[in-house]
Amino acid sequence: MRFFIPLLFRLFLMLLVPIASAAEAPLPTSQATPATAVSQEGVPVKVLNRQIAVFRAPLFGVTPAERARRTSRRIGELLAHAGAGVVTTQLEPQGNVLFIDGSMAIVLGPDDVDKLSGETLDSATQAVRQALADAIAETHESRDRGRQLTALWRSALATVFFLAIAWVVLRFRRAVVDRTTALLTSRADAVHVAGAPIIQASWLQALVRWLVRAAVFLVLAIALYEWLSFVLTQFAYTRPWGEALGSYLFSAGEQLGLGILHALPDLFVAVLIFLLARFVTAALGPVFDRVERGQGRSTWLDKDTAAPTRKIVNIGIWLFALVMAYPYLPGAGSEAFKGVSVLVGLMITIGGSSLMGQGASGLILMYSKTLRVGEYVRINDHEGTVIELGTFTTKIRTGLGEELAMPNAVVLGTTTKNYSRAVKGSGYVLDTVVTIGYDTPWRQVREMLIDAADLTEGVLADPKPRVFKTALSDFYVEYRLVCQAVPSQPRPRAEVLDLLHANILDVFNEQGVQIMSPHYLGDPDTLKVTAPDDPYAAPKRTNKPPASA
Repeated sequence: MRFFIPLLFRLFLMLLVPIASAAEAPLPTSQATPATAVSQEGVPVKVLNRQIAVFRAPLFGVTPAERARRTSRRIGELLAHAGAGVVTTQLEPQGNVLFIDGSMAIVLGPDDVDKLSGETLDSATQAVRQALADAIAETHESRDRGRQLTALWRSALATVFFLAIAWVVLRFRRAVVDRTTALLTSRADAVHVAGAPIIQASWLQALVRWLVRAAVFLVLAIALYEWLSFVLTQFAYTRPWGEALGSYLFSAGEQLGLGILHALPDLFVAVLIFLLARFVTAALGPVFDRVERGQGRSTWLDKDTAAPTRKIVNIGIWLFALVMAYPYLPGAGSEAFKGVSVLVGLMITIGGSSLMGQGASGLILMYSKTLRVGEYVRINDHEGTVIELGTFTTKIRTGLGEELAMPNAVVLGTTTKNYSRAVKGSGYVLDTVVTIGYDTPWRQVREMLIDAADLTEGVLADPKPRVFKTALSDFYVEYRLVCQAVPSQPRPRAEVLDLLHANILDVFNEQGVQIMSPHYLGDPDTLKVTAPDDPYAAPKRTNKPPASA
């Protein structure tokens, strides 16, 4: 209740202030309003807050503003006399003259007619005559104390009725929220997917509370509007305001209803276009599903490009449907709709350049098949397995368990090393480099490296590991071991490479071959190898690798 009382007061002020402002606006004068502007818009003649006529042209050299001022004063003087208030009309060459109880009240010239709306002098005269009759009747009513008391009694009764409606609505608002929420929650709890409810009770409660509050606001606003319109029509001076409020509500409702009826055919066409777009996307869905499952393939579409192609085709279909349905959408021809369309286009143009660049880079990566999900790659200084190749970012998981998201533009502009392409079957290439002095036979080094690879769990025996002598430097020979890793239990490349390095160290220690590169100053007195009797110095380890078994 505390929330709605200030709200009702604000609604009352919103409805009352424009009416009061319009009533208190002074009549334009000949000095303040140019003659050209007056001739187009006209100057109204008001008596007891009711518009009697509109003067749009000078008469006998008197400006419309001065005519309106004199006529308002003349009619006021005539109504001040307690006469019968009989209105008569006399046709003159200069125009039609209207009399009140035989006294001239107003002269309406041919140029005062609103020709743009198709009004004639006779129809304008009849409207002025009816307005004068209403003003005379309201003048008599304002002097009748009994009718004033009746108006006050009706206004008080309407006020009590309005307050009763507001009290009932606010009183049962909480009960409606509680019962509706309980009913919807019980129904929603019965719907589960995989053992979990689809809709949470907190969401339903917030939604019901918002809907009930909106409904309460709408009901109170309508009741306040009707109460204000009824009260204003009870008094002679404010009756034109009440009539204006009532006619505005009905005209707005009529205009809204006619607008909805006129928009229905176009809206039906727009809905039909969207339904056709939905049908086409649904019909193409099974084709992409078969390709993604590996059951079908064409020259331009395979398992890796099926998902992005589906998105591109669906977006293209819906954009085409939106362009085709745009002229049929309600309000598409309005200036507001056009302004919003221009604003959205400008925002996309200015702020979407980077986004479009990332999307284009993602499409290039997908369709050039530079990367695929599951491949082990090196991008810049980061190594890992590709877990997602998205439209804007590429995600890889490193050997340390980190998940890295790289913008596609960065990936496309960087040299990418792919360890999974030149392999037999699934897996990735594993390579490492050691540098050994010239005093160790190269055949011995080759066999030791191959033995270390054979001892490493996860390294594939077929194809057989190979050793390449990649450089003959000043103090040592550079050997590169290349093998293929296909773990039976998938593990990160860093773990397999760690096991391989451990086995290389163990094998070289067992054979007494020291690794002294790349800095060579001279032969030491003793070999720089681990003693065979104590390969596990403190802190000791209880689990020994298979290489030393």
